[in-house]
Amino acid sequence: MYGLTPFERTNLFNIFNDFDNGFFGASMPMNSCRTDIKDVGDKYVMESELPGFEKEDIKLDINGSYLTISAEHKDSKEEKDDEGKYIRRERTFGSYKRSFDISDVDTDNISAEYKNGILEIGLPKKRTEAPTARRLEIK
Repeated sequence: MYGLTPFERTNLFNIFNDFDNGFFGASMPMNSCRTDIKDVGDKYVMESELPGFEKEDIKLDINGSYLTISAEHKDSKEEKDDEGKYIRRERTFGSYKRSFDISDVDTDNISAEYKNGILEIGLPKKRTEAPTARRLEIK
């Protein structure tokens, strides 16, 4: 019953953790990005949500058989009065980093496009060659 309501049971030791929770329970961790991976036959299509980032903020790195998506964004705004004193000063920072196993992907033909906060990566599958049949000669 309690799992269906937006309010969670808390004990005295976990009461301060509720400050980090949203109305409907725990919020998404800051260092993760929601990613969907679809198998469309000859390739995989990966869609990662990276809202608020510019294309220049995003890096895709291949290291061995792993693809790492990382994004970092920094922003600061200042408003000062006539004497140069701060009226308001805000700073924001956000970063994401995730790695994926791409051992069965043709890494030479990966494509990526970033549009409207969604990073779409085309990951073509490696072509597996069917084993050839042949007869060996006995000597």
